[in-house]
Amino acid sequence: MSCARKVTAAVLALDGVTHAEANKSSLMVDGSPALSDIFKAVEDLGYQAGQTIFVDLTGLRCGKCVAKLRTALSTDSRVVAADISKTSATVTGILSRAEVIDIVRRCGYDVTDQRQQTDESQPSPLPDDPSRENRGDSTTIPGSPDSHVSGPVQTQLLLSGMTCASCVSAVENAIRSVSGVEGVNVNLAERTAMISGDDIEIDSVINAVIDAGFGADLVEDEATRRQRQNAQQQLEYRTHLKHAGVALAVGIPLMLWGLLGGNMSVNSFQSQLGWGLVSLICLTLLATTGRTFFVGAGRSLKHRRANMDTLIALGTSAAWLYSTVLVLIPEYFPVSARHVYFEATAMILGLITLGHAIEARARASASAALDKLLDLQPETAVVITDEGDKEVPLREVQTGMTLRIRPGGRIPVDGHVTEGDSYVDESMLTGEPLAVHKQTGNRLSAGTLNQRGSLAMQAEGVGKNTMLARIIHLVREAQSSKPALAKMADRISAVFVPVVVTIALATAAVWYFFGPEPRISFMLITATTVLIIACPCALGLATPMSVITGVGRAADYGVLIKDADAIQQAANIDVVIFDKTGTLTEGKPSVTSLHSEIKDENQLIRLAASIEQGSEHPLAVAIINEAEKRDIKLLTSNAFRAIPGMGVQAEIDGEIFYLGNLAMMTRAKVDTSKWANKQSESGSNSETLVYLANQRKLLGVVGISDPVRSDSAAAVKKLKSMGLSVVLLTGDRQQTAQHIAEKLGIDTVISGVLPDAKEAEVQRLQSQGLKVAMVGDGINDAPSLARADLGIAMGSGSDIAVESGSVTLMRHSIDSVADTLSIAKATIRNMKQNLWGAFIYNSLGIPVAAGILYPLTGTLLSPVVAGAAMALSSITVVSNANRLRRFTPDNSKVVS
Repeated sequence: MSCARKVTAAVLALDGVTHAEANKSSLMVDGSPALSDIFKAVEDLGYQAGQTIFVDLTGLRCGKCVAKLRTALSTDSRVVAADISKTSATVTGILSRAEVIDIVRRCGYDVTDQRQQTDESQPSPLPDDPSRENRGDSTTIPGSPDSHVSGPVQTQLLLSGMTCASCVSAVENAIRSVSGVEGVNVNLAERTAMISGDDIEIDSVINAVIDAGFGADLVEDEATRRQRQNAQQQLEYRTHLKHAGVALAVGIPLMLWGLLGGNMSVNSFQSQLGWGLVSLICLTLLATTGRTFFVGAGRSLKHRRANMDTLIALGTSAAWLYSTVLVLIPEYFPVSARHVYFEATAMILGLITLGHAIEARARASASAALDKLLDLQPETAVVITDEGDKEVPLREVQTGMTLRIRPGGRIPVDGHVTEGDSYVDESMLTGEPLAVHKQTGNRLSAGTLNQRGSLAMQAEGVGKNTMLARIIHLVREAQSSKPALAKMADRISAVFVPVVVTIALATAAVWYFFGPEPRISFMLITATTVLIIACPCALGLATPMSVITGVGRAADYGVLIKDADAIQQAANIDVVIFDKTGTLTEGKPSVTSLHSEIKDENQLIRLAASIEQGSEHPLAVAIINEAEKRDIKLLTSNAFRAIPGMGVQAEIDGEIFYLGNLAMMTRAKVDTSKWANKQSESGSNSETLVYLANQRKLLGVVGISDPVRSDSAAAVKKLKSMGLSVVLLTGDRQQTAQHIAEKLGIDTVISGVLPDAKEAEVQRLQSQGLKVAMVGDGINDAPSLARADLGIAMGSGSDIAVESGSVTLMRHSIDSVADTLSIAKATIRNMKQNLWGAFIYNSLGIPVAAGILYPLTGTLLSPVVAGAAMALSSITVVSNANRLRRFTPDNSKVVS
């Protein structure tokens, strides 16, 4: 603890300091010194100090926004470190809280943090330290701040009244017209809109949607969305099913009557009366079963646009109107043209409505992955109060409450254990099959499952601020996004219905002026069939259904995809670049060998750990952990001195010891010649050697290495079997990197590179026309993750790395990289199948409906068949997308 004593002494010497107390991670100062003087005193001793400010952010929507704010803060000379995400900022330096907020706002963003501060320029002292009472002003410089993450910045609306891709375009245009809206994605399959932008008046957005002829409701959270959406889907399904049953009950007997030789013409007064009754029945159908189509068509007409409702309303009403006029005044029609088409009206309504019912049921299953995530969170929590345990709704749990976690219960919020001992199943977050031992001080995450023991925990992250809530938000946001393929389909959909109506009118004109007799009948049949067979609904569902199901399936495997464009990029990757530390390796250095010149190995570890105690260097931590593992009691060290780039020296029991690399031994004039071969061997087995000596001789060598993940070799092999090139890109020395690469079967190694050089290497590969995926976990990987075509961040890595990546791996396994690429390829393949199916269906169906085959076959396509084909096209698209729910990457495990 000599480091702490030196810091205390240096700060006490400053003017205005009345009391100072330092430990390994913080410094508490009483009095009125200048904060900059405190920092300088600490830094002059060779240590780093920092006041850490936490703020919740709003308005940052992408990696560029994050980079802009990070640059603004990092270039300020008063900032030591700045960790920025889209939702929060952690700034260490000599800036006050007000100054941090000012920089954020000057960048065009804002702060939403509502936590109260007694003094904005200084963080409050810890409340549980009684030694701080009655000491006047104080300043605390924390060493390991807790992270704080705010909720999502997007707004979600639940929509109603949409039927096809043309409706999607209309709703998006209406929302974009509202001031403050910068982005909107409307999802036809989910009937939702995800909106982003600053200072949006939600009431204005909802009014804009209503004015456009649709319905909209604000969704406060995912549980509310799920409840409302399920209710809406169930109502939609039951309504469609009931209407389909009524329409088919009328249409099927009429169709069978015609097929079995019944008279479908008006050629007598009796037939005129009979068909007149049928006309009234079909009019009732149009007013009830078909009401939604006509209401939708009316809204579209009011806003000068056309959609699927327009096509169905025109087709069914044309067939009914023609037949009704024929019944009323048959003498004005040629005898050959006195065929009625009431069965077409009823059957078209019945089949299309039945298709909508089946589609609604299939759409409801597309979000099964998201529903499973929502099911992980319990509806209630047990709060420990003075009166005893009290069960309350989850929404009433607040930060700071103490909760009871009973055996077999799910953790309701994020926090840490305050009492008890148990094992917790965290497989839903990490994919690790083994339960994790939890005791006082350990962190707990919402949605994980407590096993046999009872725990007490303090709530820290509640509501939208839990990790589970953030995962749910990421999945929902990705499911609502659109890849480039979908944007192309949107452009086609915007003009699809007007083009179809034009084709129907042109078809009618051609048959009327150039067709054979009965021209009027042929004109009606072809025009109606063209209107009915065209299906913008299938076009609108083609991509969102695939995206929803694909993103959900990826979530099942612990892969969080941030947007649909990432899926399209992942499907076209040529090269996968891996960072080494924390990605291919565990990222946790440990002692792997000991070579002692003294009899007792434990004594070697005792001396080394005693010298390093208090240090946070990764190699020091590895040595101290080894001492703890062996249950070795450490000695008191004094006169500690760090030699930059070499090692440290300290005094134990009056004797000077040296601990460090070969350069340190040379400086201390310690003979290491007998260990020269060992230094060479360490390069070939990726070990780092730490030498320990006293003033007389070398006492021993500690070998430290970062173990390779157990699944890394298999993951690299799988990627290479997929035809991908694999590259190791690391800042480590060549020998170590080459050893790791040979062990894992990686052919290309680029070592000794700094963060900016990593980004340059990614750019170099891209300049060769290659699509590059970068996999990393650290702050130094953030630039290359952002530069790559696809950034894949390990979920256990830094916040900056996670923010910079397009994909986050929640499982502690790089095997998920292959899963990500496999699922992406399957999703894009499915999306293309849906799109091409919809395009081919319409491209072939419309000409056939117009009668292009009549010269060859002498027959025309029936409007009834067209109605069945239209319904079937939508069902096919939805069913094909749902096949992704059963897609399984080779040798992969689903996160349960």
